[in-house]
Amino acid sequence: MQEQSEQTLAPGLSARVELTVTDADTAQAVGSGDVPVLGTPRVLALAEAATVAATATRVPPGRTTVGLRVELDHRAPTPVGRTVVASARLVEVDGRRLRFEVSVTDGGETVAQGRIERVLVERQRFVERATGVPATPRVTGAGASEPAVAP
Repeated sequence: MQEQSEQTLAPGLSARVELTVTDADTAQAVGSGDVPVLGTPRVLALAEAATVAATATRVPPGRTTVGLRVELDHRAPTPVGRTVVASARLVEVDGRRLRFEVSVTDGGETVAQGRIERVLVERQRFVERATGVPATPRVTGAGASEPAVAP
């Protein structure tokens, strides 16, 4: 039997997100360099946003995707005022692992391209592990409480 993720998340899903570069997006502002052009951390964040958008309507309830691996080549500078477009396409689903091809363009020029891998997780359980805070107990029966169980 196929997992629900394999049924709802299939290769071919894609999305595009845009960003008009501001001073806050520059390498100077984000601490990744001393030049006033789009910083690599912002390029990566934009590419990741495209992967999230590509699967947003298909992720099963109670689940989310989190980043696992990134391979990104930042090939060209983008000055303040230009608009870049990040595109992501889901190319492989392997159990809970989702592999995307991503690109970021400025007009017809490729600014960055690479691959991003995300993994499907149970949102509540993931947050509990990350924060060390257990789920809020829920009351059942005659006032007894038990920990909430993630679906």
